[in-house]
Amino acid sequence: MMIRMFKTTAIASVLSLALTAGAQAAEEVEVLHWWTSGGEAKALNVLKEDLESQGIAWKDMPIAGGGGTEAMTVLRSRVAAGNPPTAVQMLGFDIQDWAAEGATANLDELAGAEKWDEVVPAALQRFSKYDGHWVAAPVNVHSTNWVWANKKVMDELGVTEPPADWDGFIKFLDAAKAKGYTALAHGGQPWQDATIFDGVVLATGGADFYKKSMIDLDPEALGSDTMKTVFDRMKQLRGYVDENFSGRDWNLASAMVIESKAAAQIMGDWAKGEFLNAGKKPGEDFVCFRVPGTQGMVTFNSDQFVMFKVGEDKQAAQNAMAKAVMSPKFQSAFNVVKGSVPARTDVPNEAFDDCGKKGMADLAEAAKNDTLMGSMAHGHSAPAAVKNAMYDVITNHFNNEVSSADAVEQLVNAVEGAQ
Repeated sequence: MMIRMFKTTAIASVLSLALTAGAQAAEEVEVLHWWTSGGEAKALNVLKEDLESQGIAWKDMPIAGGGGTEAMTVLRSRVAAGNPPTAVQMLGFDIQDWAAEGATANLDELAGAEKWDEVVPAALQRFSKYDGHWVAAPVNVHSTNWVWANKKVMDELGVTEPPADWDGFIKFLDAAKAKGYTALAHGGQPWQDATIFDGVVLATGGADFYKKSMIDLDPEALGSDTMKTVFDRMKQLRGYVDENFSGRDWNLASAMVIESKAAAQIMGDWAKGEFLNAGKKPGEDFVCFRVPGTQGMVTFNSDQFVMFKVGEDKQAAQNAMAKAVMSPKFQSAFNVVKGSVPARTDVPNEAFDDCGKKGMADLAEAAKNDTLMGSMAHGHSAPAAVKNAMYDVITNHFNNEVSSADAVEQLVNAVEGAQ
């Protein structure tokens, strides 16, 4: 009798544990991401703690090194097995590709209740939505048409205000070069070359030309005299980089500016994190300004959490995560650390430094004026095949392998062949 009672009690205990585990599993989000650096991980803890306060556990799937092949390989195997993560960090056209496969969840009910359409710029919604339906929660906006300049060097050169136009920028670089500085810190990698190209296209042709050439992929714009001027200006900038630029990582180029070895760097706003980590302060040690000639315009990329189709028992936790991602509290806390700005235009700016405040104001202005545009260099203006084809032409030209006239012709052909 005692043995039977013991067995019954043991079975009941096991069943109770199983039910408890099942309940816990239902209140859990599994998240694939590549935010593994100290600052990024710290910012992500804001989201984890928010969910944990609601009784929702966080199961981490970190993939170090960015959202490249490894992350997508892991994701594809999970989706093929019918066991996708709750959410996946993703960029640009990758979101659209997964949504087209029918793998993503529908967030319309939550988005409607939270009024996302009213606070997320339309240019971001281009990637957050598929076929008119919300499938992702945007975390941030990184803008790419920034110049990061050393304040000490600027003071030495007598430059009290950032250059306002291309001629002023060249005058600044000339003065820095004459004083023995590397005028333009740069890493010779295709995506870095293309980041500069983004800014030069925008500075040379304006928003309408950028849209026609980089987003609409209009052959006439791609093959125009304006595009030849873009390549001429790229060749001009090539004369201001040091001889050891080839293959240099972007953060090492940032270090050249931080250490007063170089005057300036053209790079996305993630570069600000390098300055802050080095104990530098905006306005005192470094200056941030838009690529001269691109004021009022913003090229961007945006990290988003794409929600994948999960069972009904996991949808409440998934929606809670999406809601938390879009909360002004998280948007502020994460982006203060990341160097980017919130994906919502209604987040207070008190916690942000001067460059962050400027970035937020620029974003709101560009969103209002329809001059917020996806970055070609960072996969937000054209699909990957087109972007990579452009990379080849831009880098070959920057490395003095082809003339500007030949580069224009090659660009037209490369884009046509990649579509």
